[in-house]
Amino acid sequence: MHLITTTEDLKAACADLATAPFIAVDTEFMREQTFWPRLCLIQIAGGDTEVLIDNLAPGIDLKPFFDFHPWLYLFLIPAVAMRLWAEERNSGSIELLLTLPVTIWQAVISKFLAAWLFIGVALVLTLPIWITVNYLGDPDNGVIVAGYIGSWLMAGGFLAIGSCVSASTRSQVIAFIITIVICFVLLLAGHRVVLDFVSPWLPQFLVDAVASISFITHFDSISKGVIDLRDLLFFGLLIGIFLYATTVVIEMKKAD
Repeated sequence: MHLITTTEDLKAACADLATAPFIAVDTEFMREQTFWPRLCLIQIAGGDTEVLIDNLAPGIDLKPFFDFHPWLYLFLIPAVAMRLWAEERNSGSIELLLTLPVTIWQAVISKFLAAWLFIGVALVLTLPIWITVNYLGDPDNGVIVAGYIGSWLMAGGFLAIGSCVSASTRSQVIAFIITIVICFVLLLAGHRVVLDFVSPWLPQFLVDAVASISFITHFDSISKGVIDLRDLLFFGLLIGIFLYATTVVIEMKKAD
C-alpha cells in the first residue's frame, strides 16, 4: 500500500490505475474542526496497484492544471487575437476607426485590454476548481494565486504577439497560423528537450539566453509561487514591445 502526498505521485498512480480492468474506491471523512464532513483519505485498489491518497497533504496542488495552460493558450489566444485587426482591415472598417478622435496607440491599447479582459474572465470561470481543491484538501493558496497571475500575464504576452500579427495581414487564417508558429517557438525555447539538444554545441550563456526568452521558463517560475521582478519585466516588456510594433504596422499600412 503506497501513501500519496504529492501531485507527481498522484499522476503516476492515475497512470497505473488507468490500465487496471477495474478499481475499488473507499473514502474516509473527518469533522473535527468543521460542521461538515471533510474528505481526508481516499483508498484505491486496481490490478496490482493499491494507494492511499492523503487529500490534506500540502504537496497536492493545482500544478498539473497550470502546466496545461501554455499549450491551451497556444491555440486559444491566436483564435481570439486573429480578429483584432485583420477583420477591421478586410472589411474596411479600419478606415472609419482611424478617423475617430482617438490615436492609433489608444485604439491598440483598447483592443488589447478588451481581449485580455475576456481571457481574464475565462480564467475566473475556473475558480470552482480552486474551491473544490480547497474543500477536498489543504493546498498552498499562495502558490495557486501566483499561478493565476502568471497564467494571465502569459496570456497577455500571447495576445500582444497575436495583435501585431493580426495588424500585418487581412486574413484571419494567416494571422492565426503565424501567431501559433511564433508562440510555439517561444514555448519550445525553454523546454528541457530543446535545451538538452543545444547544450552540447552552444556556450552556456547562449543556452541561458535561449531559455530566458521562453514563456515556459518565466511562467514556471511564477507558478511555483515565486513572483520575481525579472519574470514580471519579461512579460511587461514583451507586451509593450509587441503593442508598439502593432502601432507601427498599422501606421505603415494606413494607405493599404
